[in-house]
Amino acid sequence: MPHRFAALTPLQRNLIDAWLPGVEVEADMSWGLVGTTVLRARTGGRLVVIKAGDASDRNIEREIRAHREWTGPWVRLGRAARMLHADVAAKILVTEYLPGTLVQGTAAAAASDTYAQAGELLHAFHVQAAVADPDYEPRMNVKALGWLAGPHQIAPEVAEALTAMVRSWPSAPVTCVPTHGDWQSRNWLVDNGVLRVIDLGRAGLRPAAEDFERLAVQEFVWHPGAEEAFLSGYGTDPREPEAWFRTRVRSAVSTACWAYQVGEKDFEAQGHRMIGEVLAEAA
Repeated sequence: MPHRFAALTPLQRNLIDAWLPGVEVEADMSWGLVGTTVLRARTGGRLVVIKAGDASDRNIEREIRAHREWTGPWVRLGRAARMLHADVAAKILVTEYLPGTLVQGTAAAAASDTYAQAGELLHAFHVQAAVADPDYEPRMNVKALGWLAGPHQIAPEVAEALTAMVRSWPSAPVTCVPTHGDWQSRNWLVDNGVLRVIDLGRAGLRPAAEDFERLAVQEFVWHPGAEEAFLSGYGTDPREPEAWFRTRVRSAVSTACWAYQVGEKDFEAQGHRMIGEVLAEAA
């Protein structure tokens, strides 16, 4: 097998041999911060994407579930890739390759139509199911407290204030829907004006507003009119103020702590800015 399969386990390589005879790897598209290998490859005259996780990976299982249960509306519109092969136990899947250019860092990232399309696509994803979950917020609070108890560079007095805040919150029941989990311009492609979706490694059942969180601290801030265009496409705004504040606090904490642990300085700085913003609101 090509040397670019070196990161794959023997089981993963055997599955690729069986699924994709004569496969040729063209590019390594791995992000590098997590243990997921992402390869663009050619087999039988068509391009595919191979995703394989290491022993610590949790993203592949979530992505496979998303393809099996939730991507149908997007696939039927040609807005997401069709899954071709998958094995949850082996932590590997193969999808079609989607043409297009990443939106992040291009002129499309500032275009209102990009956000209108993103809102429409997200709404179609969210409305497929709704599940009541009385334990969701308590679970997320425990996770936030776990981040604060672990290694980070949050000032001690700030970490103490955040811990007290999270512990004071009520256990409010929520309705969860299928969410992408990382809804932002680095996971959108644009091809002749058509927006497409990639990377479902964080997909799961969550409150709808959680798919607004990364946009709210990035694209909605950077590009005037983006939020309004997005909401026009989505059709409503699911961000109930108190629940939205709790979501933002937990996201700020996890961003600062996770980025510190993986050495992503810019993302860590963003997490600290997010912490400053929510604490300023709470004062």
